[in-house]
Amino acid sequence: MTTHSNEAHGGALSQRLNALRAGVLGANDGILSTAGVVLGVAGATTDQTQVLLAGIAALVAGAVSMSLGEYVSVSSQRDSEKALVVKESRELATMPQEELAELVQLYEARGLSNETATVVANELTAKDALRAHLDIELGIDPDNYVSPTVAAFWSAAAFVAGGLLPVLAVVLTTAALRVPITYTAVLIALGLTGALGARLGGAPPGRAALRVVVGGAVGLLVTYGIGSLVGATLG
Repeated sequence: MTTHSNEAHGGALSQRLNALRAGVLGANDGILSTAGVVLGVAGATTDQTQVLLAGIAALVAGAVSMSLGEYVSVSSQRDSEKALVVKESRELATMPQEELAELVQLYEARGLSNETATVVANELTAKDALRAHLDIELGIDPDNYVSPTVAAFWSAAAFVAGGLLPVLAVVLTTAALRVPITYTAVLIALGLTGALGARLGGAPPGRAALRVVVGGAVGLLVTYGIGSLVGATLG
């Protein structure tokens, strides 16, 4: 009972960390993509209304795109996992001895002796054969499917949370300071989200922060430069 509780707690914690990491990456995307549009338009015009409308459009379109993409991706993953569960259930019903032998081999591959692997496989099969195979063979927890609706909602929410930063920077600053303040704020935010995402994933935060800041700085300069060229040409 204690082992099952610990495994459930560990799985839940892992899922929460994965969801948080995905949220951080979604916010990062929202910051960078919305800022790219805002600064690109700001390079073409100083009209605050046009820049603001472009930012809001980018924010909404990006959130919808992220949400739909996440929904389709998670739905496909869940459908595949459920199909594998059905397949495994059928194999356990039609050839239980072969499946038991396979389970023994899988535990031997993990480093257990044949004797120990046989004992473990027999005990787990007696308790819940399907769960035992899904765990070690496929890495699936049938009680813990990810909801595509929840994933889509949080993906959109994370994108909007990140994308609000450059939009607010446009609203709250004057034309003369709009570009440098937005550029600076975005790079700081990218550094923070990059470091946080790396820390949640167990990677060195400094290197990840530097990478995303440098990439973001170059990308924003390019979009601003293109906007300036287009504005000058059309003007």
